[in-house]
Amino acid sequence: MISFARVRHIILSALAVALIAPAVALTQPPAPAPTPPTAPSPKTPSLERADVDAWLDGLVPGAMRRGKIPGGVVVVVKGGQILTERGFGYADIAKKRAVDPRTTIFHPGSISKTLTFTAVMQLVEQGRIDLDADVNTYLDFRIPPRDGKPITMRQIMTHTPGFEESIKNLTTGSRPSPPLGTYLKTWVPERIYAPGTVPAYSNYASALAGYVVQRVSGQDYYDYMDAHVLGPLGMTLSSFRQPAPAKLQPLLSQGYAAGSEEPTYFEHWSVAPAGSLLATSHDMAGFMIAHLQQGRFGNAQILAPATAAQMHMIQPRIFPALNGMALGFYEHSRNGHRILAHNGGTQFFHSDMHLFLDDGVGIFISLNSPGVEGAASGLHDALFRGFADRYFPARPSAKPKGVDTATAVRHARLMAGPWDSSRRSDSSFLSLGSLMGPFMITANADGTIGFDMPGQGMTKWREIAPFVWQDVDGADKIQALVKDGRPIMLGFDIAAPQAFIPAPAWRSPSWLMPALLASLALLLINGLAWPVRAMVRRRYGAALAYAGSAATFYRLTRALSLAAIAAILTFLATLTYMTADIERFSEAMDPWLLCVKLAAVAIFAGGSAAALYDLAAHWSARKSWAGRLWSVLIALAFIVLLWIAFAFNLTNFSGHY
Repeated sequence: MISFARVRHIILSALAVALIAPAVALTQPPAPAPTPPTAPSPKTPSLERADVDAWLDGLVPGAMRRGKIPGGVVVVVKGGQILTERGFGYADIAKKRAVDPRTTIFHPGSISKTLTFTAVMQLVEQGRIDLDADVNTYLDFRIPPRDGKPITMRQIMTHTPGFEESIKNLTTGSRPSPPLGTYLKTWVPERIYAPGTVPAYSNYASALAGYVVQRVSGQDYYDYMDAHVLGPLGMTLSSFRQPAPAKLQPLLSQGYAAGSEEPTYFEHWSVAPAGSLLATSHDMAGFMIAHLQQGRFGNAQILAPATAAQMHMIQPRIFPALNGMALGFYEHSRNGHRILAHNGGTQFFHSDMHLFLDDGVGIFISLNSPGVEGAASGLHDALFRGFADRYFPARPSAKPKGVDTATAVRHARLMAGPWDSSRRSDSSFLSLGSLMGPFMITANADGTIGFDMPGQGMTKWREIAPFVWQDVDGADKIQALVKDGRPIMLGFDIAAPQAFIPAPAWRSPSWLMPALLASLALLLINGLAWPVRAMVRRRYGAALAYAGSAATFYRLTRALSLAAIAAILTFLATLTYMTADIERFSEAMDPWLLCVKLAAVAIFAGGSAAALYDLAAHWSARKSWAGRLWSVLIALAFIVLLWIAFAFNLTNFSGHY
């Protein structure tokens, strides 16, 4: 889901061995986009089928081949009609089944949310849902308030309800998912922000919106979507049901892991309203047309014009200088054209949709593999930017004046350091992602700021207005909100449902990561030196310089040093295994995870106690200054590990995350 790639990035970062870059993930943006063909003349090409087909043929097949993406679809709509619909590659490699845009069914992932939110707006139109009412009004369980405030449907649809990220049982993989209500009631994620204040993309909240549709309408969610959204739009080869209805199963495209030609399994999503949609690109064309025509598709009016306009209206912007959120869509305007968008990524399918509202044009792409090195994201980016720049080129505009150099240098220094993603886990062991994979900003001498974008290297941003920066190589902008002269939140033009928050000093990677690496090195040396020194003493017939309890704690400290290294390696190996397939984030891993966390905390706590006793023994026995210093360093090393265990929730032994 938008965000499956982001989930994987959080976790793999936490492993410190590199690991979501989908849609809106800034910490893992798209790989370098292939360069789309340029027009042979300065005249803007006509948006006609022949030209679009020729342009697509010059872009898509080559990018898919380089990225090892087996199959994909693209559909473009204009003026209430399908302009072109194209299939590329294979829906099933082994059977040599070619992709057919009219009949091959793809998995658009989080684009599902836009259909769910369309259903919400139908009920808003009927007066049965109030966008600004406490969402508990419509539920049979309770979402606790945060700072005394409930969440509303408007906040859910703009991704500002304040939930932390939740991963467990997000997908059940090849196993059937539990009923929607059961999943939502099992655990309500922590509210880590006051509602309406911080954009933080949430699959849980989006699934909650679908459950509200079910509760308010009195119909099963899947029945409602069939009757009131898919049916009226003629989406006869589409479904939210899991597994797919029998008549659709022969039409499903296989999904493929990155770089693989072996098909994977059908993905079941516990957050069905947020990501279980199955659809052909032909069916998705009908959905785009309805939103481009004020809720009308053919003879069907799924939303009244006023309701469609309300849904498309940009909500109050958290970052005034940047793209914002509509109700269920994010703004992605380019070249002066008003554009609403949404994308979606499952483990194996990656999709993107853009609606040029004032031009009556929409474009949708879906691919059946993430490709190698972020190829799917790169192709999405190239398709959208290339399409917008080719058919809706930039209008001349004055170059921003910028700010004076002294101000730019001062602001750059304020921005420098580690930042946490707003879309993160705060209450579980997954918060380690904030330590191992921080978003780092550097201040350059010329007043620009820089940060690393995987696949693109270090990017540079120039300040064009106070605390507003623009990519020196593009048009994208970022903005920082400031309080008492200091930046408190950072937003990106390309990621309206996400923000970044300065990492607090008490768990800042700036000092904790070097401290962690130094601690691990010290403990490794301390543990490995123990048997070596024992062999040396045996070789020369020397006795251990400790006796009684001092000798016991000497040995215990060394043994726990090795145990601490083993515990960390075991924890990293466990997460590596789990992230290989997100299905493994389930109850099946709970006993093992509990044992690993209990063992790690016990070792870190026991090692700290033993090392402090050993330190006291060294000082009371007036050992050499080198021995005293070493005992101090080992005690500090254990304390650093124990601090990290507390700061990043290894001490949280619940099964929720």
